[in-house]
Amino acid sequence: MKKLIAGLTASLVMGTGAWANEDVTLQLKWVTQAQFAGYYVALEKGYYSDAGLDVTIKPGGPDIAPEQVIAGGGADVIVDWMPAALAAREKGLPLVNIAQPFKKSGMMLTCLKESGIESPKDFPGHTLGVWFFGNEYPFLSWMNHLGISTEGGDDGVTVLKQGFNVDPLLQKQAACISTMTYNEYWQVIDAGISPDQLITFKYEDEGVATLEDGLYVMEDNLKDPAFVEKMAKFVKASMEGWKYAEANPKEAAEIVLEYDETGAQTMEHQERMMTEVAKLTEGSNGALDPADYERTVDVLMSGGSDPVITKKPEGAWTHEITDKAGL
Repeated sequence: MKKLIAGLTASLVMGTGAWANEDVTLQLKWVTQAQFAGYYVALEKGYYSDAGLDVTIKPGGPDIAPEQVIAGGGADVIVDWMPAALAAREKGLPLVNIAQPFKKSGMMLTCLKESGIESPKDFPGHTLGVWFFGNEYPFLSWMNHLGISTEGGDDGVTVLKQGFNVDPLLQKQAACISTMTYNEYWQVIDAGISPDQLITFKYEDEGVATLEDGLYVMEDNLKDPAFVEKMAKFVKASMEGWKYAEANPKEAAEIVLEYDETGAQTMEHQERMMTEVAKLTEGSNGALDPADYERTVDVLMSGGSDPVITKKPEGAWTHEITDKAGL
């Protein structure tokens, strides 16, 4: 009902209809949750409509690849992780980062202490759960950085293709699994495993963090001044939404729940998620920090004989949108 009302309101034209809002379709990387709270807050609070935009937010899911959606014309802008975006760009899909609301990475490996793992040097000989569909790139870069084979054996790690749940750890099919600080880690805790039974390794702390949850568009669209202007409005309003969400995590979680059509999310989990996500967006005004970009590229190219990307990208990001937005 909330989405229907928002859509009807945004579609109303002012006066004779000459001032109709501009349409923007945003494709999320995952399902409706506080990971994307800034966009839902901007929609709910009217920041988009105040900017003259009619924004449609399309949830993602396990069978939805944002890169494919935008390549097929199903979105104007997508939320994506930079490793996946740069890998897609090298393969011929010209994605460009126009804004970077997330300053830090929330990715980590969460391990059972009983496995005997105390540091990354203890990974060999164990099974590690890894997400795929583009999410494996940071992990593979980390293992290459450590010089650890992902082909199994006593000197390497066995990679378990992890579903988007924490079952492999709970069922002890893996010593460690991929988790986000704001989501799956807490699913492990909620399943009855206490924090003192776990050890976590944050990519951020290990020096192999890559940028997550940036905003990407197709390069050719940036040749259109009207599109650039529209994206500047979108990014500015989105960052207003993010800063409001940071300052008001409970209200932001409530807004996210209103847009969750699945009914699968809970207030407790979403408020906790928003609190953790705020730690990742803190310090970002939306403009990509070139140093963070260079670090991500260096990590992705440090793969020895099998790097995620083989050469430094050119034209993979721009400040044009955030500059025009005054950020």
